[in-house]
Amino acid sequence: MSLRVSHVHGEHLAVEAPNGTEILRYVYRPDPDPFESRKPYAHPVRTLAGRTVTGYRPNDHRWHKGLQMTASHLSGQNFWGGNSYVRGRGYLALPDRVGSMRHDGFGAVTVEDRRFGFTEELTWVENGGREWAREVRGIAVHSVDEEAGSWALDWSIRLTNILAKPLVFGSPTTAGRELAGYTGLQWRGPRDFTGGRVLTPGAEDAGAGKLMGSQGPWLAFTAEHDEVDGHSTLVFAHAPENLDETSAIHESHWFVRSAPVPTVAFSWAFFEEFTLEPGESFDYRYRVVIADGAWDRDRIAAHLEALPW
Repeated sequence: MSLRVSHVHGEHLAVEAPNGTEILRYVYRPDPDPFESRKPYAHPVRTLAGRTVTGYRPNDHRWHKGLQMTASHLSGQNFWGGNSYVRGRGYLALPDRVGSMRHDGFGAVTVEDRRFGFTEELTWVENGGREWAREVRGIAVHSVDEEAGSWALDWSIRLTNILAKPLVFGSPTTAGRELAGYTGLQWRGPRDFTGGRVLTPGAEDAGAGKLMGSQGPWLAFTAEHDEVDGHSTLVFAHAPENLDETSAIHESHWFVRSAPVPTVAFSWAFFEEFTLEPGESFDYRYRVVIADGAWDRDRIAAHLEALPW
């Protein structure tokens, strides 16, 4: 059996695993509330056993929606959603600073026996309606492994500055809030993932607090679900070039919390701002492995080694 893909035009794409479980729904329909920063997102994301591993519009942060590309601080605009952090003033509700990512269309679409992929064209639009950047996004579902109880989601971005002036990327930390460097590709977990365990390639279990702002090739989050007797594991992995100082536009760091909210972001501007000049582009590639069960460090490392980029 193979992957099955359905498309509700103007709404979403959905991917069904060979066992009949819908494992991914990619929603590109614009959200109704502009304050939440309208943009495409992936939710629900499920394991092969059908367990949901993404949260959607939680009451603490309504703008957290599954897995989504964001930019919390971009030349004075907020493409993350919700309140904006202002140096010396804290978080403020500033609706005129919240931008959006407009879905312009799909490019190449490939459907194979055990792999589905597409490219998407988007425009980043500041709150006043001016177009700031063009994005080509790549999404791929692959490596469905019923025996291991896992599958992989690849997410890439190529972003080009179309303004006549530089775009400056930052985060709340670059604006003065300590250890709040969130921006970039962000995952929000479901409520029952609160207090989950966080693993990295290191030998010691440092905990989410000590891993905030750290660097590394991968980070994993594992937790036990409510209602069912079982755990799930998500592994967030960088493509090799993301961590190569000679090719990456800027160093990446982990933004990770287990409590009070479960969330992970591949932060591209945690401690320092970076600038994208007019006409220039940057690229990042990421992988998320979604698995049933509580995987340990050795199993994660072996699985990632077996999935070539």
